[in-house]
Amino acid sequence: MATCDGSEARAALERSVLRRVPPLLTDLYQFTMAYAYWRAGRHNEPAVFELFFRDNPFGGGFSLFAGLSDCLLFLQNFAFSDDDVEYLRSVLPAGTDAAFFSYLKELDCSAVSVSAVPEGSVVFARVPLLEVCGPLAVVQLLETSLLCLVNYASLVCSNAARFRLAAGPRRRLMEMGLRRAQGPDGGLTASRYTYIGGFDLTSNALAGRLFGIPVAGTMAHSYVTSFSSLEEVWPQTLVPCGGGGPIDFICLVKGWLGRVCQLLGSKTSLVREGELAAFLSYAIAYPQNFLPVIDSYSVSCGLLCFCAVALALCELQYQPLGVRLDSGDLCRQSLEVRRVFKECNKQFSVPQFESLIIVGTNSISEQSLAELNKKENEIDVVGVGTHLVTCTRQPSLGCVYKLIEVRGRPRMKMSEDPEKSTLPGRKSVYRLLDTDGRPQMDLICLSEEAAPKAGVSLTCFPLGLTKTLQTVTPAQVTSLRLDVFTCGQITFPLKSASESRERAQISLQTLHPHHKRLQEPHDYTVALSEQLHSLVSDITKGNSKGSNFLLSN
Repeated sequence: MATCDGSEARAALERSVLRRVPPLLTDLYQFTMAYAYWRAGRHNEPAVFELFFRDNPFGGGFSLFAGLSDCLLFLQNFAFSDDDVEYLRSVLPAGTDAAFFSYLKELDCSAVSVSAVPEGSVVFARVPLLEVCGPLAVVQLLETSLLCLVNYASLVCSNAARFRLAAGPRRRLMEMGLRRAQGPDGGLTASRYTYIGGFDLTSNALAGRLFGIPVAGTMAHSYVTSFSSLEEVWPQTLVPCGGGGPIDFICLVKGWLGRVCQLLGSKTSLVREGELAAFLSYAIAYPQNFLPVIDSYSVSCGLLCFCAVALALCELQYQPLGVRLDSGDLCRQSLEVRRVFKECNKQFSVPQFESLIIVGTNSISEQSLAELNKKENEIDVVGVGTHLVTCTRQPSLGCVYKLIEVRGRPRMKMSEDPEKSTLPGRKSVYRLLDTDGRPQMDLICLSEEAAPKAGVSLTCFPLGLTKTLQTVTPAQVTSLRLDVFTCGQITFPLKSASESRERAQISLQTLHPHHKRLQEPHDYTVALSEQLHSLVSDITKGNSKGSNFLLSN
């Protein structure tokens, strides 16, 4: 497998982001608001936005944060080309001042700074994941693009983590959803972030090149059904792995087919010549990577063909890989396949058959994967596509990007729906750990507050529990967010997919099992400091009193 590494990988990733996420990939109203700010002379006012989601996805107890590397590369390269500006001139209202377009041509993120939770971290609803500071018009223009980069990446990464929990640690998982994804970018994004979420392999060759993800795959049903006769097999010989003259591979396989049929009490007349020809052809092309799909017609007949070809490969000192099952009762079929592998090993003394793998692929969902674990089966690798990359149980994470401060003054969105209200002011976020090193609470404080200390009790207000004061004494305290982008420059090393994957798995391991339950998980506590709670109360009360500015002189 060829992959990029070092500076080549960084350059490839950067090119990918630039192609997929130019600064015009946003909503038109971002430009109309930016113009209105500019027209009012407010475009350079210092402002702060934060990005968060309101509910943990899939009815679960956690999420994984993903998409940060793409966000940072987007910010570092944010600039409008002359063609971009001319297009905007054509779609914005005719009365737009021409000087605004000159302003856009000079715009970049050199005055923008960002703090963020590291990619691959376990996160929870209402906790600010990104804090974006900079000139009001600029940070307003970033809203849609940042949400686009974080929303799906975090959702599909979290979905992958749930599939990994459902599968357990032993079974390998392969993402194979490109053909079912929402467009090419959806497929590429899914491949990267399902790997971070816990998948081991992808079928997506471009993702393998760009992100260094291990790629895998052999044949589809179409390859099998394209053959009808042994006459279509060419070449018909195979050189032994240890060297020597070419061997008539078709003749060798025919001999093994008779022995396998005799062992299993099957008739050679049941074998489809086309299926055998397909397996022969593929094995001659890739004798060290022989893993065919065996249910194009029936598993029992496909298994006969596989065993004959695999035994011939073993005789020539090659190691076949295994089989793929793609329909029917995968558990029952895998048990039968494994039984036959053991019978062949016992009868023909081929230890290579002990290491053959069985791959299962058949519209696998989180639920069916969990069911798989409850039944006896011999499946080593599960391939997942549609239900993974399309996130069928929940199509969106619902991240939002809200203004929290302008000119140093806190701002708060209030709503008749309390869930849609925001938390004002710049903040620090801390994770409080218990004596076992497990997260017990995330505490949101105002940025000017002193950090909580290990072993020192504190009082706070858990979100969702109105006016309920709680006291907690953390055994350890960690700050959740880091400065990742300062004055236009990336200040935190970009992580590869494998590095983010490692962080995600470590982060999940620290989480208490009752928060990782796929069904009815315990709620994780996210709380406000007393000072932040007081600020929210003051702003809410002030707003409820209304304003009499129309009556003032």
